[in-house]
Amino acid sequence: MLPAESSTLEYKAVLPPSNNIAKLISSFANADGGYIILGVSEAGQGNIEINGLSEEFHANTIIHKALDILSPQPQVYYQYVVYNGKKLYAIKIEKSDILVAVEDKIYKRVGAQILHLNPSELQLKVNGYLRIKIINKQLEEYKKKATNAKCKLIEHYQSILKIIDDLALMLYPIDANKPTINQEGKILTRILFSSFVDNFETYLSDLLYEIFLANPATLKSKKQITLEEVLNCSDMEEFVKYCAKEKLGKLQKGSVKGFIKENKQISDLGVLNESKQNEIEKILQIRHLYSHRNGFVDEKFLQYFAGKFTLNSEHQMSISEICDKLYYLAEITDQIDSAATAKYKLAQINK
Repeated sequence: MLPAESSTLEYKAVLPPSNNIAKLISSFANADGGYIILGVSEAGQGNIEINGLSEEFHANTIIHKALDILSPQPQVYYQYVVYNGKKLYAIKIEKSDILVAVEDKIYKRVGAQILHLNPSELQLKVNGYLRIKIINKQLEEYKKKATNAKCKLIEHYQSILKIIDDLALMLYPIDANKPTINQEGKILTRILFSSFVDNFETYLSDLLYEIFLANPATLKSKKQITLEEVLNCSDMEEFVKYCAKEKLGKLQKGSVKGFIKENKQISDLGVLNESKQNEIEKILQIRHLYSHRNGFVDEKFLQYFAGKFTLNSEHQMSISEICDKLYYLAEITDQIDSAATAKYKLAQINK
């Protein structure tokens, strides 16, 4: 019988992205060393479930990419093993005498948890806009039990909040509930809004990648690809990333319903009902207006906001409204991430 997860042992049901593996290796190397076993999961109440690892992707490639982003590289051993007739993948990490970083971030294994030893603290103003502090506190909660895709999005959203907090005089010189009258503030508001909406799309692409990597069968479709598309990718992992990004085509054109219809991996989660789809579609239309029309209303925009605006008028949002939209997308992300993790047994960070 396999032992439970501990300070020297971590199970993953599926093959995680290289970034996840790198963080795990860093955390063990910076503690007492340990083992990562892929193809095994804890099913709750101490029950260990041996799933076996899909052979459609080569774990060695993922491990090599993980090691490439570690500095310095610790002593690591890895190989496929067979246990009870199931093919698993075992990684042994030796304790390092020097702190091992993942792109300048340092992690350490404490019990069965991973601690981030040098997080970039979000220092907000003592007398700043209170809603920023409230949203940031919730975002910290969302970073727990999250996929790598979700953690990236949340950290970006926290950076957006920090910028808003730092540039209050430009972004809301009178009141957070009123659009800025500062011309530079108007431009920056549009940039910040577009940035966090773009990152929501990036999250969906990254999530699809993690789903494809964990469950290769979900990648299969009748869509034809060219030999050039395959050859442009250096390995299978890069090809999977390419396929995930290709899936975003309809969403980037503002067609949320089209995107969901063509991606059963998202629709089957049952998170995005019609009401949520309509709200996201409106957010994407505002992003399009800010990115391509400098905020001036066009005919397509009026199709989504009939009777509320006039053609060629300037669309503006207050920082309060900006925060509402950011929080809404973060909330949707949390719901999607939780459902996807449960359905596809995705690897999590900060369990």
